[in-house]
Amino acid sequence: MPITKGFRALVDEAMAQVTTYSPAQVQARLSDPGVQIVDIRDIRELAEGTVVGAFHAPRGMLEFWVDPASPYHKALFADESKEFILFCGAGWRSALAAKTLQDMGMANVAHIDGGYAEWVKQGGATETLEQQKARRAAKT
Repeated sequence: MPITKGFRALVDEAMAQVTTYSPAQVQARLSDPGVQIVDIRDIRELAEGTVVGAFHAPRGMLEFWVDPASPYHKALFADESKEFILFCGAGWRSALAAKTLQDMGMANVAHIDGGYAEWVKQGGATETLEQQKARRAAKT
């Protein structure tokens, strides 16, 4: 069966419907308590590091973690006072994911243009998983 709508068309449609921030716009808001950065990359991609303060929610579980009716729901996503800014490797998966969350009823969701690759290229703050674990442990 031929593909009638390719990934590029899906990504373009999502990009037209979701809020997209540049890495610089998000970097300026990293200390804002009303912002939660969400890394939707696969666990294997995290070996490269992640955005400082990001919460990891793998793309394959995102809808389940967001939906309060799901047995996998994460309370973090019920905080309507936060804007959830998603990122992936290049900005395609995060655009699709942000669109899906909007379709689920979330209005407080956006994504980072260019994803982690563009974040790093523009000098955005990153941390290793070990640094992230140590920072979180220090908060408790």
